[in-house]
Amino acid sequence: MNLEHNHSIEENEIKRLPIMMSLIIGVFFAILNETLLNIAFTDLIRELQVTPSTIQWLSTGFMLVVGILVPVSALFMQWFTTRQMFIGAMTVFTIGTIVCGLAPNFSVLLIGRLIQASGTGLLLPVLMNTVLVLYPPHKRGGAMGTIGLIIMFAPAIGPTLSGIIIASLDWRWLFFSVVPFAIFSIVFAYVYLVNVTKVTRPKVDILSILLSTFGFGGIVFAFSSAGEGEAGLFSPEVYLSFIIGAISITLFVWRQLRLEEPILDVRVFKSLTFSLTALLLIIMMMTLFSTIIILPLFLQGPLALSALTAGLILLPGGLLNGLMSPITGRLFDRYGPRKLVIPGTMIIVIVMWLFSTVSQSTSVIMLTVLFTLLNIGIAMIMMPSQTNGLNELTRKHYPHGTAILNTLQQVAGAIGVAMFISIMSSVQSKQLSGVSDPTLPNEVAAAMTKGVQTSFTVGLVFAIIAFIIALFIKRTTPPQEA
Repeated sequence: MNLEHNHSIEENEIKRLPIMMSLIIGVFFAILNETLLNIAFTDLIRELQVTPSTIQWLSTGFMLVVGILVPVSALFMQWFTTRQMFIGAMTVFTIGTIVCGLAPNFSVLLIGRLIQASGTGLLLPVLMNTVLVLYPPHKRGGAMGTIGLIIMFAPAIGPTLSGIIIASLDWRWLFFSVVPFAIFSIVFAYVYLVNVTKVTRPKVDILSILLSTFGFGGIVFAFSSAGEGEAGLFSPEVYLSFIIGAISITLFVWRQLRLEEPILDVRVFKSLTFSLTALLLIIMMMTLFSTIIILPLFLQGPLALSALTAGLILLPGGLLNGLMSPITGRLFDRYGPRKLVIPGTMIIVIVMWLFSTVSQSTSVIMLTVLFTLLNIGIAMIMMPSQTNGLNELTRKHYPHGTAILNTLQQVAGAIGVAMFISIMSSVQSKQLSGVSDPTLPNEVAAAMTKGVQTSFTVGLVFAIIAFIIALFIKRTTPPQEA
């Protein structure tokens, strides 16, 4: 059976390009939606007549659903074919996008976002697992680098595209402009996408799914809600959700270790390289997502720039990140992870240190250069380390490894945004409490600048930890399988 399966993949090797194109087009626009709305929140608050804490659920809800679905994606990939998974998920995403574009009020818009997220949560694991099946270990770096173009490039340019669209069109075009590409992706996949994974239909453990949902959902919800109220991390809504999530994840892991056919095989963490990779990716996603949120706030707040200008400042970094990912993937194939990951983390340390010193007199050029360097550093780390970690797994563990890493990145993104915004808001409030008139624009700008500096100082600590982890990363040898 295994030989027959391998033979079918070999026959389809000449079709790698159309298979990858089918997946990449759809996943790019799905991942883009994670940050596409960030700069549009101000317009949405005004038009939909809701509060900032309410509008934040368009982002929180999206990340919450993705955080719930990604862990069970390993199970779905063993129950459904590649075509069924991708075309089904893209269809769900497209329906959600249309609902968002036509939404008459906030409630319908939120429902559309949750439908979008349901499709997005299943797409990325399908793409990564397909690469692991289609490409031998010595060629995976380049292929995974192409995926990096999606994972890093799409959310990085989201704010820029949003600023451009909002400046000239209605917010609904943030969704309408995506629909043609989503439909094209479905049609393209229907014609060219072939099945590359093996359907085994393992036993479905309902209790594991429930524990996974409450566990990862609770953690994402807790940290995503932390920046909303005045109490922040000490709000009952936050710490109770975190406690429920932590207990559920603990029980989930315990159950997976006892099951013969676990939904998510956590035994992959027995690999030291995979574990170090997971820690490194968590820090990188916290750094990227928090910077993408905090930098526009600083640009539009203390520096008083427009949404369009703020978006354009982030554009060079996003573009270069997309160009760098395939290049770093090929360099990984040739030189291994250490010559990329160690210099990459050094760049992140320097950039976060410089970000921690920003002020209202910092030039726009300087901020553009720093964000660009940040993206270069992250591109040198993300896909090379991820490919290296997954290379150490056996074929049967590919779906589990990709699901785990994608879940941790999603949770890390939520934690990073909540943590950095909470730190910024807390420091800003403390600064304003010590001035005679906290409503004066210069006082507000100065207080926010101090909050941004403190946030990036904490980011610097995480960057140093990432550098230390990078020193222990070694090139893995793919296991020999019968």
